[in-house]
Amino acid sequence: MARAMLVICEQRQGEIKRATYEAVSEAARLAAQLGGEVSALLVGDKVKAKAAGLAQYGAKKVFVADDPRLATYSVDGYCNVAKKVCDEIQPEIILLSATATGKDLAPRLAARLGAGLASDVTATEVADGSLLLTRPIFAGKALITIKVISQPQMVTFRPKVMALADADASLAAEIKDVALDGLLDNIRTTVTQTVATATGRPDVSEADIIVSGGRGTKAPENFKILEDLADLLGAAVGASRAAVDAGWRDHQDQVGQTGKTVTPNLYIACGISGAIQHLAGMLSSKCIVAINKDPEAPIFQVCDYGIVGDLFEVVPIFAEEYKAIKSSGS
Repeated sequence: MARAMLVICEQRQGEIKRATYEAVSEAARLAAQLGGEVSALLVGDKVKAKAAGLAQYGAKKVFVADDPRLATYSVDGYCNVAKKVCDEIQPEIILLSATATGKDLAPRLAARLGAGLASDVTATEVADGSLLLTRPIFAGKALITIKVISQPQMVTFRPKVMALADADASLAAEIKDVALDGLLDNIRTTVTQTVATATGRPDVSEADIIVSGGRGTKAPENFKILEDLADLLGAAVGASRAAVDAGWRDHQDQVGQTGKTVTPNLYIACGISGAIQHLAGMLSSKCIVAINKDPEAPIFQVCDYGIVGDLFEVVPIFAEEYKAIKSSGS
């Protein structure tokens, strides 16, 4: 039986997040197997011009809630809009990204809809007409495959896990405005100011490469070594909880169970021992390189490549070698 799917999109300052395109891409792949149609909901201010781009990844219909009061995320306003669209199209499957916004919105909407929610999903499978979802448990030490039996089923996808489809400019979607009458009258919390840190580097949750530092960096000023390497690689700079708790880095840089979950192509852990709380946030990285003076550090049990050595000696060598390779054009 054909199943209607709804992807709730995420945008920041009018730009749709890559994680949303990943979710739409995955929804299109599931729809091809289940016989459904993919709709998307885009909420924000002056975002309607971005709606057509969602069609290129598989959305057949895009609902747009465009209003200055929705310029910044609020769980009340966004949930009210999402609930109205869900009531209208009755989706059987609702998909979001497991970002900070998605993790806040999904459980609120699930409660409003009486829906079951599978969070932080890293793989999907269709078996006998049912959607099976795989997610990590026990701080990433094990994986579990589950089936949500509620109607609708709700899923949040870990960013950078689902393959991004090639954009097809020939595809088009029906775009529909969402009537907002009364939906935004009782918003209890609003964001009055957003302060962005201008680093010129990607956010750790979206970066393809992350250079991360821990207690072994010894002092906040020593992160300059990691920043220099990150700038060469076009990478983000991450940190362990120990480095953040010590005040060496902002919490927005923290990778781990109490920080951000990341899935880069390359994760370089410098001076990080590899406590389970940290591994929970980066274990799904495609390739892990560990640099640590302690040959018994747990990080060496999970890395693809390990270097037993002083990061203050190894990281500069990394940087010089990369410069040489880049200058040679290899």
